[in-house]
Amino acid sequence: MTQSKTEVLVGGAVLAVAVGFLTFAAQITGVGGNAASYPLTASFRSLEGVNVGTDVRLAGVKIGSVNSVVLNPETFRADTIILVKEGIEIPDDSAITIASEGLLGGNFVEIVPGGSPFMFEPDAEIEDTQSAVSLVSLLLKFVSGSGE
Repeated sequence: MTQSKTEVLVGGAVLAVAVGFLTFAAQITGVGGNAASYPLTASFRSLEGVNVGTDVRLAGVKIGSVNSVVLNPETFRADTIILVKEGIEIPDDSAITIASEGLLGGNFVEIVPGGSPFMFEPDAEIEDTQSAVSLVSLLLKFVSGSGE
């Protein structure tokens, strides 16, 4: 009888720790129920290294994430939807770029704010985009001495 009570208590403790861990992981990754946010769209020539869930940053601070990436069959560009946290207003002349965290780091989406007094409305398109730069092609240009 004592052994079964101990097993039940240990099992309950393990279950509670597992639920706590999953809740913590969902909050950190932003998977569990997105906080209030609004969508913006952008179209990139190359979205190398960016997937659904990739961070969207402004001044190095995470303000959202990539929600959707699809190939546009007419333009052969990567049409992207990003979600930006509610309350963060972005000037409508801002640019959006694919940036790298370093040689070994991953890529993220960076918003470079403009100076317009007007802000993007939900579902607006950011037209000023800069695609990912391929590190391999940069190295090949450097090695070959091509200045193109």
